[in-house]
Amino acid sequence: MKQQTRIDRLVGEHASKLSERLLAHRAQLFPPDASKQLRRFTSGEVAELLGVKDAYLRKLSLEGRGPQPETGAGGRRLYTPEDIVALRHLLESGAKTPGTYLPGRREGDHLQVITVINFKGGSGKTTTAAHLAQKCALDGYRVLAIDLDPQASLSALHGFQPEFDLLDGGTLYDAIRYEDPVPLRDVIRKTYFTNLDLIPGNLDLMEFEHETPRMLVARSGNLFFTRISEKLAEVEAEYDLVIVDCPPQLGFLTMSALSAATAVLVTVHPQMLDVMSMCQFLLMTSNLLGVVADAGGNMEYDWLRYVITRYEPGDGPQNQMVSFMRSLFGEHVLNHPVLKSTAISDAGITKQTLYEVEKSAFTRSTYDRAIESLNAVNGEIEALIQSAWGR
Repeated sequence: MKQQTRIDRLVGEHASKLSERLLAHRAQLFPPDASKQLRRFTSGEVAELLGVKDAYLRKLSLEGRGPQPETGAGGRRLYTPEDIVALRHLLESGAKTPGTYLPGRREGDHLQVITVINFKGGSGKTTTAAHLAQKCALDGYRVLAIDLDPQASLSALHGFQPEFDLLDGGTLYDAIRYEDPVPLRDVIRKTYFTNLDLIPGNLDLMEFEHETPRMLVARSGNLFFTRISEKLAEVEAEYDLVIVDCPPQLGFLTMSALSAATAVLVTVHPQMLDVMSMCQFLLMTSNLLGVVADAGGNMEYDWLRYVITRYEPGDGPQNQMVSFMRSLFGEHVLNHPVLKSTAISDAGITKQTLYEVEKSAFTRSTYDRAIESLNAVNGEIEALIQSAWGR
């Protein structure tokens, strides 16, 4: 008789092997201390980010004003992320229009909290959140990214392997739990991206899903949907934007994030099954958030937008689905989609985004096509942020 396998033991063995191999992979990618560092940026890239001419950056350098770039192969001038921030402050001091080079909050502007959500995995939710957070940081915003997904993909992209780096906690759960919560600052980590901090995630986040029903039954503790917004208030003055990568389910974590949000970004893969799944998600979201609103939760948003992800322009059925969505939702669908690209997926193999990977790793046309797509989407979102501040 064939011997049966204890599935819990088998899955545990597989998880252990995979975790060890991923740790070795990280150590190989980022020796000697297994931490990530952001590459240098060429003067052409920096000029594009700042909206100035490359020749003007050269002039600043020759005059000894601002940070002095390194000189790379072929005489290329290379700037660190810290150099870019220093240049922004230098240029802003002489700008005729406030916010030209430092576009973040001014007195009276509210903290922008953008939740990135989808009910179905594989919609490009984490990829969208990561590229948005990094581009906003490069553009001069002070950004806090929160990984609210127990699978912790956003954390992995930024160099954290939860089962090794978060052995003693360190997720948002520590700050929003019902007993002995810690200050939010205790779980915020600096990243290798200047202007971008991260609250990483791991399986501890599931404890909030388990504890909340008990608290509701016992009618003890603060209302669950206010916990994230109350914690964000502790660090509100230190950031312009908070970008939350929500789990692919409508649980208590997601509802609390939506209650703290000022804006919602829904990622959609333009396939019939994905759109059908999104329909169910929207119905459930409407019903549950209606209950939260009746209980006093904040449901007022600056904007809600759908972003088409993993889009293939040559795919006829996808084009039909995009047209269908635009006819239904109008301006609530972003004008630009995120293209499906081998550049994005290949960069992910080394836990990188297109904003940090070396351009030379791809053919120029492949990279340019992908980065133009991401920049267009993120540019639309940044315009919505500015509009919410009345600009």
